[in-house]
Amino acid sequence: MSLRHLVWVVALAFFQSAIGAEPVSEKKPEELAPPAMARQTTGFIWLDSLAPGAVIRYTLDGSEPGPKAGPYLAPIFLPQGGVLKARVVSADRKTMSAVAQMTFQPLPGSKPRPNTVVPLTQDRDWPIYDFAKRHAALVAQATNKHPELIFIGDSITHMFGGEPHDRSQPGTNVWEKFYGNRNVLNLGFGYDFTENTLWRLLHGELEGAKAKAVVIHIGTNNAGKNTPEEIAVGIHAICDVVHRRLPQARILLMGIFPRGPKPDAMREKLTKINRMLAQLHGENGITYLDIGAKFLQVDGTLSKEVMFDYLHPTEQGYEIWAKAIEPYLAMWLEDSKTEVK
Repeated sequence: MSLRHLVWVVALAFFQSAIGAEPVSEKKPEELAPPAMARQTTGFIWLDSLAPGAVIRYTLDGSEPGPKAGPYLAPIFLPQGGVLKARVVSADRKTMSAVAQMTFQPLPGSKPRPNTVVPLTQDRDWPIYDFAKRHAALVAQATNKHPELIFIGDSITHMFGGEPHDRSQPGTNVWEKFYGNRNVLNLGFGYDFTENTLWRLLHGELEGAKAKAVVIHIGTNNAGKNTPEEIAVGIHAICDVVHRRLPQARILLMGIFPRGPKPDAMREKLTKINRMLAQLHGENGITYLDIGAKFLQVDGTLSKEVMFDYLHPTEQGYEIWAKAIEPYLAMWLEDSKTEVK
C-alpha cells in the first residue's frame, strides 16, 4: 500500500466514524469504498475517492444517489447546511459503493434557501447525453468562441440546435436559418432544474463570453416539485448570475411555454410563475417576453404539430419562437443577419 493510499484510508475511517459508518478496511479490487466528506469553515464541502475511473455522485434533497445522480465536479457550497448523501459509482455505472451521509449545520449568519437556488449538478437524462461531458464541451466553446448570443435553458433549448449535437434537435433547420451566421452558443441542458442551470453558469459556461444578448427559458422542469414562488426565485437567481458575469448583455427572459394538450392545473401554475417573472421586466437589462399564446389554438389547446409531446417544440414550434424573438436580437446584436418572413 502506498503512503498516499494509507493516509487516505485513515482519513476515510475518521470521516466514516463521524457519520456512524463501519470502519474502513482493505477492500477487494472489485469493491468500491464510499467517498470521504469534509466541510471547510467557508461552507465548501470536499468529497474524495481513490477508485480509479469512478465518479462520486451526490444528492442534497435526502434521496439516495444512484447512477443518474449528479456527478461531483467541484466543491459543493452549502453554507446554509443540509443533508449530503454521496456514493462512488463505477465508470460503467454498474457498481456502487455504500452511501456516505453527513448532516451539516448552518454556518453563522446563513439563511435557509429553497433548493431552486442551491447549485447542483444533474445527470438524469443519461444515457441520452452526458451532463459532465456536455458541460466541459460548452465551457471550452465559451472560452474559445467568445459568443455574442447565448441561449440558456433545459431540453426545450437543448433541442433547438447548435453544437455539440449530443441528442435529437428538431429545431436544427430553424437554428441554422436564424443563427447559423451568428456567433451563438446553446447552453440548453435536457432535464435541467433551475439549480442545475445555476451550477453550470457558476462553473465556467459564461467564461470568455462577450454576449450582447442572452435568451433564457427555464423552469418548466421544476413545476412538478416546487412552488411558483420557489421557481420564480430560482429564475431570478439565474438572471442575476448572467447580469453579474455579463453586465453588458441584454437579457430576453421568456415566459415559460405552455404545456399539456389543454388548459389544466399545470398551465395555471405556469401562468402564476410567469406573472412573477413579468415583474423582472426592466431590471438589470431584463426584457420579459411571453409568447405562450402564439403556440396555442384559439380554444387554448396545444397541437402536436407545434409541440410533438405537448412540451417540446417541433420545427414549426421553433420557427414560432425564433420569429418572435428576432426583432429583439437583431436590435441588440445590431445586425440584420436574418430576414424574418
